[in-house]
Amino acid sequence: MIRLSNIKIGINKAANFDMERQNLRKLILSELKIKDQELQGFEIFKKSIDARKKDKIAYVYTVDVKIHNEERILGKRSSTGIIRTPDLSYPDVALGSEVLQERPIVIGMGPAGLFAGLTLAKNGYKPIMLDRGEDVDTRTAKINRFWNHGRLDTESNVQFGEGGAGTFSDGKLTTLINNQRCRTILEEFIKAGAPQEILYKSKPHIGTDMLRSTVKNIRQEILDQGGEVRFNAKVTDFIIKDGYIEAVVINDKERIPCRVVLLAIGHSARDTFEVLYRRGIVMSQKSFSIGVRIEHPQASIDRAQYGDSAGYPGLGAADYKLAYHCPGGRSAYTFCMCPGGYVVAASSEANSVVTNGMSEYKRDGDNANSALLVGVGPADYGSQHPLAGIEFQRKWEKLAFQIGGENYRAPAQLTQDFLMDQPSSQWGRVKPTYKPGVVFAPLKECLPDYVISTLKEAIIYFDTKIRGFALPDSILTGVETRSSSPVRINRDGTGLSSIKGIYPVGEGAGYAGGIMSSAVDGVKTAEKIMVKYAPSSIS
Repeated sequence: MIRLSNIKIGINKAANFDMERQNLRKLILSELKIKDQELQGFEIFKKSIDARKKDKIAYVYTVDVKIHNEERILGKRSSTGIIRTPDLSYPDVALGSEVLQERPIVIGMGPAGLFAGLTLAKNGYKPIMLDRGEDVDTRTAKINRFWNHGRLDTESNVQFGEGGAGTFSDGKLTTLINNQRCRTILEEFIKAGAPQEILYKSKPHIGTDMLRSTVKNIRQEILDQGGEVRFNAKVTDFIIKDGYIEAVVINDKERIPCRVVLLAIGHSARDTFEVLYRRGIVMSQKSFSIGVRIEHPQASIDRAQYGDSAGYPGLGAADYKLAYHCPGGRSAYTFCMCPGGYVVAASSEANSVVTNGMSEYKRDGDNANSALLVGVGPADYGSQHPLAGIEFQRKWEKLAFQIGGENYRAPAQLTQDFLMDQPSSQWGRVKPTYKPGVVFAPLKECLPDYVISTLKEAIIYFDTKIRGFALPDSILTGVETRSSSPVRINRDGTGLSSIKGIYPVGEGAGYAGGIMSSAVDGVKTAEKIMVKYAPSSIS
């Protein structure tokens, strides 16, 4: 096949599937200067939106085309927009010769753990999957109880349980990494029930509602391939002998012998980090970001991004991505923007408030929300201890809990009042979506001064990029502290930590950020194990 890039169609010419295919076919024939009978077929490889000119919004396509005598076309064309379609198939991994006597253990069933486990299972390694939380259905019931009644389960919540923290997010499958495994991971999501469009949309997402069902299907695939899945299985200790992992302890009582452990624990497993530190695993401090969630009317964001085309069915809810660099050296940016979504309570420890964002596949909520964050690093933590960043997080989460009324309600302020450093007293047209609820409180009491000042500058600057970003009655809700892990578990080129047999993986270990990059890191780490070991015949 050959690949054509930068094919543009106005949004009114792609209003439905048939119209889109017909117009694409016409453009392909024109671009290649071929007759209709020469075109055997085509498929969309990538589809994005060009909204730089609000009066001429268009879809931009990259398409793979099958024709008679493609060599003739490639030989005649010098345009960089026409190339041979690259081979994106997942390469086979040559398995190692050293037989793995015990089944590999995967700790954590977020994206990194799930896809590491799936890769191992499909190659005959029969992994044992452990998660401290619960299956996604039980977990969802616990989370709804917390959101509606303020009763937090510290082992089954937005951070812990099947699917990991990403299960209660927007289900974004975008990534900045360029890795051929990305397509394989998208194909696995489709096999598990995600829509086909995630394979070609430039900003694919499946929403929290669809993600919950796909992770269950991935779990079933692991089981079908001989893996074992255990929930409510918290790893409370690691047995180390002569620098090698020998066993893990579950729930302070059960010991499972092992030689290979994939540590996909997520960024919020603070007690597990503490156990690992006591057992001598080498860790280091890592920068991350903290701040608030900002909510606007989704209709306002649509209008700012799409002009008069706002609301056009094919465009969906508009998003944004913004960054600001302070003259003083700090940076602020928007993160995990959730069109038509909700601000959610994401605490995993008692007496703390943590916010996050979530949206469903249709993204049809009234509000848009995004994290609005400021970078922090080791110089801010006040200690050289590897886990100092965790204590830094806890400090602000506990302060937010206190000023929110000590009942898991979150402190909030109208944007105008935040900028003018005055208290808020009445909601405007934007209504908060956070459950268990919000209370008016000054956000400067639960965030560092330098974060507050940087956020103020950033909001004013972002208003020059998206009209209405500084909308007076838009809402700021605090605090968001779990943007990424404040800890990195050091690993070498083979993927191993300082304890032989332990492979840190994913966002919690400090090597990824988001569903896709975490999943890719999980697959790559599984491959490192496969290259070294052969699966045993243990059932």
